Amino acid sequence: MSSHAPAHSLASVDLAVPSTVVHKFGGTSVADAERYRHVAGLLLARPETLQVTVVSAMKGVTDALIELAQLAARGDAGWREAWHVLRARHRGAAVALLGEQVGETVEWIDARFEQLADVLAALAVIGELPREVLDRVQGLGEVFSAQLLGMHLRALGEDCAVLDARDVLVVGHGELGVDMDWEASADRLAKWRLQHPQARVVATGFVARDRHDRITTLGRNGSDYSGAIFAALFNADELHIWTDVDGVLSADPRLVPEAVQLEALSYDEACELAYFGAKVVHPQTMSPAIRLGLPIFIRNTFHPAHPGTRISAERSPRGPVKGLTLSPGLALLNLEGTGLIGVPGTAERVFSALRQAQVSVVMISQGSSEHSICCVVRAAEAARGREALLQAFAHELAVGHVQRVQVSEGVSVLAAVGDGMAGQPGVAARLFEALGRAQVNILAIAQGSSERNISVAVDSADATRALRAAHAGFWLSPQTFAVGVIGPGNVGAALLDQLLAARPQLLAKANVDLRLRALASRSRMRLEADALHADWREALQEAGQASDLDRFTEHLLAAHLPHAVVIDCSGSAEVAERYEGWLAAGIHVVTPNKQAGAGPLPRYQRIRAAAAASGARFRYEATVGAGLPVITTLRDLVDTGDEVLAVEGIFSGTLAWLFNRFDGSQPFSELVTQARSMGYTEPDPRDDLSGVDVARKLVILAREAGHALSLEQVEVESLVPALLREGSVDEFMARLGESDAGLLQRLQDARARGAVLRYVARLGADGASVGLQELPADHAFANLRLTDNVVQFRTRRYCDNPLVVQGPGAGPEVTAAGVFADLLRVAAGEGARL
Repeated sequence: MSSHAPAHSLASVDLAVPSTVVHKFGGTSVADAERYRHVAGLLLARPETLQVTVVSAMKGVTDALIELAQLAARGDAGWREAWHVLRARHRGAAVALLGEQVGETVEWIDARFEQLADVLAALAVIGELPREVLDRVQGLGEVFSAQLLGMHLRALGEDCAVLDARDVLVVGHGELGVDMDWEASADRLAKWRLQHPQARVVATGFVARDRHDRITTLGRNGSDYSGAIFAALFNADELHIWTDVDGVLSADPRLVPEAVQLEALSYDEACELAYFGAKVVHPQTMSPAIRLGLPIFIRNTFHPAHPGTRISAERSPRGPVKGLTLSPGLALLNLEGTGLIGVPGTAERVFSALRQAQVSVVMISQGSSEHSICCVVRAAEAARGREALLQAFAHELAVGHVQRVQVSEGVSVLAAVGDGMAGQPGVAARLFEALGRAQVNILAIAQGSSERNISVAVDSADATRALRAAHAGFWLSPQTFAVGVIGPGNVGAALLDQLLAARPQLLAKANVDLRLRALASRSRMRLEADALHADWREALQEAGQASDLDRFTEHLLAAHLPHAVVIDCSGSAEVAERYEGWLAAGIHVVTPNKQAGAGPLPRYQRIRAAAAASGARFRYEATVGAGLPVITTLRDLVDTGDEVLAVEGIFSGTLAWLFNRFDGSQPFSELVTQARSMGYTEPDPRDDLSGVDVARKLVILAREAGHALSLEQVEVESLVPALLREGSVDEFMARLGESDAGLLQRLQDARARGAVLRYVARLGADGASVGLQELPADHAFANLRLTDNVVQFRTRRYCDNPLVVQGPGAGPEVTAAGVFADLLRVAAGEGARL
């Protein structure tokens, strides 16, 4: 008997005439009477000349039949009630479908269920469940389903034949699964067609007979396999497999909501994806189609107008990776020892031992040193596999040639698949880079010589994040960031409005998805399942909860998005204490908060070390100069090997505005009141006038330039009178005029010498200081716009003519823009196309 499929030829097909098409419908497509009606309408609307429809059991029926058999074999009388429920479901579907014409079909159903009851009663007597009986019982759902659809089509006036696959298909069962007897099956089908020449045929999936004429099944995914078998036997031109999705997706949409539908796949790509668990046709199903070059279409029953995914021999060069899959529930089995190096036959002994223990190997990885061999196996088989290896290598373990046989549980395999990977450099690098940026550690790697698949084993706790990161890394979905914002004050509110306004454009043009998933003020926070929108103010107030930064952090990480970032606009030292932990966990930190950059030097060093170790970004451009590129400029100088000799500048937009306006025409205290009303000062103006904020900025720049400077080492001149440094803000504002005379005298003295007063920060060989200084009237710092900041870098390269950065240095909008720019730099560093 032949084991080969019949030859397939399109030579005799008139392309102007609708061709022969086999359709296969899964259980969700025929779940109830309404779905049967929908399927019938779909079939009747199609133009093919010969139409063969293969159906699965109604959704859940196969499992119910298996449970019936198991209950009966255990002697559990509950099988009778379950039998009645199952019969009632099929009778109800028949009545709903056929109405007054239901009589014959109900009699047919009752007769089959009576036969089933006799079998179950016998199982209850013998007290066991033979494989042959289970096959007979569990395949009945397809028999019922085909009869229901066929009778419905007949009731609609269609001449339709119902084909019981048990009358046609002949199979054997071997170690590699079902072995089709094509010659015998084709002969039986030819005889059946002589009696049933109709142009519409409804056939049962899943069931067949073995070579001894006993009822059997085609095993897992047997109904899909039936569809491919009948497509071959009927010499079909196309096989359409109808499911509940629009086709094959680039990843599991439950884990990657941004997964895209694939228009086409090659047979090889589909096989690779299916092997690692993608919702694709099973490789066994495709074997007849591959032999024939028969295209398979994965279609959506609920969206029949969609073209679906075409699987064929054709290869599409579009992109190196078509799809990614994730296989959970695995374990890593590792054999390690110095005695394995250079010893022939070690791998054969490993796989032989696992085969004898009936342990399936999902993935294999061996280093070129031959020091270890690791296999990924199913978690349920891991202990059995380890025991098999311990026995197989007992001698080597005893004499020390093999050091250990280890099992690491909680493993998942991520597979990247695509014909375009072959011969294209950098594909593996892109995958590993994406996983590295997402803080995912790779446990084992495997790539076949076909270069069609790269598989990596990862910890299951990181698996979803790994899948999303890889999906974004190959541009199959946006680079997605879980964003948490702390401190929705002036700057924070401006940032949130800017971020939410720009989000659609960033998604459309740069493929960057910034999801605001967490927002916290000092007292309240809002945690969102997907993303907050423009109504964030109301959402925080109306449905927020008490602030808890531990829960805030957990929520950001819980989504398993490729990247997480905290934007701290709070100015809080307590929040800055969290930076080290966030960065160590791979969470990027973006902030205008100076507490970290200018805080205690040991903490600053730990923060930088955490960022360096994890690869997470720490960005703080807006801590100096608001939106001006001050730190970026300084970093570029240092990174390119320049030596910073001195830094001078006006770092406070508030103080710049005050001394640009202070000309003696009005008291200094009135200018402070005016600046406060315009939002130029902090809520407590002493925070600006004390000079500490300017000193912090100088410390940040000094550290960026490589100096281990602390805030205590900066000489600071405060403009707040000593008697007013304590007490309420209102009291301070009321008494600030007491210092007007002293400042006016300093202004007049400076003018007498042809100078102006400016609040300047300086860093040089002689130390660091901030304070009020007299500058010549023609000095660059003497002629700034009102709130301008300016910084002057004197370096080895820029010695005679210093490098100057100047521009607006105050205001929520420009500061927020600086923070936003840092966020986009983080996104660009994670591979975003900005």
